[in-house]
Amino acid sequence: MFLKKVEGMRQVTLADGTVLSRGDLPPADTRRWVASRKALVVRAVDHGLITREEALSRYSLSEEEFDLWSEAVHAHGEAALKVTALQKYRQL
Repeated sequence: MFLKKVEGMRQVTLADGTVLSRGDLPPADTRRWVASRKALVVRAVDHGLITREEALSRYSLSEEEFDLWSEAVHAHGEAALKVTALQKYRQL
């Protein structure tokens, strides 16, 4: 078995004891973003698995879009990323 050479860590251990690896991340060509995938990318950046810049370029995200995801996860949890709950968690 051959491992692809990558910059940075291959896996990190989260606060709850679960292990998050690069293999757990959504594919780079993801077009349908559900709440769990968004939260996974935010967690990967927060724990240093990938850099913010790598996430932006890999998933073709704007800085504003990623910041909205991150703020929602930190303030309200993964549920705030669901499209059906946007209005409930939106700050007016």
